[in-house]
Amino acid sequence: MLLSSGWGLAVCVAMAVGFALGGGALIDLMTTAPEVRAEARAYLPWMVAAPILGTPAWMLDGVFIGATRSRDMRDMMALSALIYLGALLALVPLAGNHGLWAALLVSFVARGVTLALRYPALERAAG
Repeated sequence: MLLSSGWGLAVCVAMAVGFALGGGALIDLMTTAPEVRAEARAYLPWMVAAPILGTPAWMLDGVFIGATRSRDMRDMMALSALIYLGALLALVPLAGNHGLWAALLVSFVARGVTLALRYPALERAAG
């Protein structure tokens, strides 16, 4: 798991750097409308953060899928969804669309944390 974690982190950091350095150019390729470009750039920092904060969740998704532990994934996803809902209800009224992005990233972190908490049981069952 350490090797896949290292590769996953490296790829996601590369994606984040790519979004940070080239996100504006990518936005410009997708639209010529100045208002849309400005609005998209306002949310670009969230896109930079998403791969880094999502890496543990996505990596552990693969581990649990490979171990055919769909029950654990379902249970941790339900818990993560509740955490997301709480974040959504708290953050969107305060920050609008930025709150929506923040709640999404909270859900990534929650899924990574909840799956990480279940990982020792997966190890024990495999051992």
